[in-house]
Amino acid sequence: MTITLDSLEPALSVRQVLTLERVLAGEPEVVAGAQHLDRPVRWVHVAEAADVGVMLTGGEMVLTTGVLLAGDEDKQAEYVRSLHRAEAAAVVLGLGRAFPAAPDVMRRAAERCGLPMVVLHRPFPFAELTEEVQSRLVRRKFAAVSLSEAVRTELTALITAGAPLQRLLDEVARHSACPVVVTNLAHRVLGTAGERPAVDDVLRDWERIARQAGGVEGDGWIRAELGGRGERWGRIVLCGYRGDTATGRLLADRAAEALVLHRMLAGGAACSWEEQSAQSLLTDLVSGVVPARQLLPRARAAGLPVNRRTFVPLVVRDGDPARLERLLRLLGLPGLVAELADGATAVLLSLPRDQDAGALAVHFATRLRTETGPDHTVVAAAEPRAAWDDVPTGLREAQHVADAVADSCAVLDLPPVVRLKDVHLRGLIRLLRDDPHVQSFAERELDGLLRETDEDLLSVLRTYLATGRNKSRTAQLHHVSRPALYRRLESIQVRLGVDLDDFEQAASVHIALLAHDAQQQ
Repeated sequence: MTITLDSLEPALSVRQVLTLERVLAGEPEVVAGAQHLDRPVRWVHVAEAADVGVMLTGGEMVLTTGVLLAGDEDKQAEYVRSLHRAEAAAVVLGLGRAFPAAPDVMRRAAERCGLPMVVLHRPFPFAELTEEVQSRLVRRKFAAVSLSEAVRTELTALITAGAPLQRLLDEVARHSACPVVVTNLAHRVLGTAGERPAVDDVLRDWERIARQAGGVEGDGWIRAELGGRGERWGRIVLCGYRGDTATGRLLADRAAEALVLHRMLAGGAACSWEEQSAQSLLTDLVSGVVPARQLLPRARAAGLPVNRRTFVPLVVRDGDPARLERLLRLLGLPGLVAELADGATAVLLSLPRDQDAGALAVHFATRLRTETGPDHTVVAAAEPRAAWDDVPTGLREAQHVADAVADSCAVLDLPPVVRLKDVHLRGLIRLLRDDPHVQSFAERELDGLLRETDEDLLSVLRTYLATGRNKSRTAQLHHVSRPALYRRLESIQVRLGVDLDDFEQAASVHIALLAHDAQQQ
């Protein structure tokens, strides 16, 4: 059976101890330190000795009748001070023969120290209180350890099965019942899990929240460092954990162990987590399944500047994401990079509004083509967007442009940055590629070549038409002599039953070939 937080005993604070039925029978009254009643009680200890502090290790609720303190105010004050120095959770004084009422000296000392002091107005067997609290504490600790081991076992099984990072985080969020965030040391979010509205609330002001929660654990913010061999590279944060803090730390520690193991088995690919985060965000933007407004907290938490910016959506064909990341850093351009599909990589630049977005996009593309060669990389772009809500449309437009010229970049004279106005007929045909009439037209026009699936002749035809029927350029690109090219073109015309020197017939075949190629993508 899976152990969840619902099966845990609640954490025992001083306040909760005072609400136990056995304690209520003693008519407890808080006479000092009422503002500190939420202190956790680690143990219950009965002690009458004046130097009780030397016997404590912190977190104890100390029970006493004060029999050895009666009549000596100095001892009474020192008794309270020693408890404070030992970081006791509270002191409970049973009223009776030694003290018929709460002694003022002890009460004032406790108030000054911030130590909760409780008196019991009715005779009360301390053994009953000790038994009740100790049994609850033991059950709680056992449940916490059981939960810790269950989480460790489940996460290890997921890692062994090759589960991705997101699956591990989902499991941690299920156990902790709160948002879970993984960051690098610069507070950039690498992964999240939990109920989406709660996660978005956390991410909305993540930079401030992360730095505030980075040093002190409070209000359920529990963190564990990620690293190994003396090197830290990130942290996992339980955001708003509502259970016992000690149990939360156990959960965070088990999660951290699993994430470190996951990274080790992946070859230390911490950067791949950043890539996965960017990929998830940009994929959601492109798909339009999640409204852009809802993705804004994730973008901000991922380190993308979003306030008063100009966004430049780019899609790079056959571009290495790692190379693109390095180039962005080299040029000092803020942005996200993520591999999409079919050799396409999305790049979303976020630029100050006083910069020339178009010129910077061209500069980026020119540097990239210098490194990779103009025949190997196509940089497609949409017009810059001033509003975040327009980014998804821009990314889809850039993707459409990149796809429209994907197979012809070697034969087309393309600018460094290809835009919608540069794809002309190719763009239109790609939009219509799924139309049954267009598909039927393409098959009818190219039937003579498609029937025999002669890829060599199709390739020659494709180049010949893309170069504007330039025979010299076509022969050069296919590394054949002009007479050999003439023979192939003659064979193509015979099989298709067309005259490629006739503009209208050549245009018809060109459109059919564009439609055929678009349908194959």
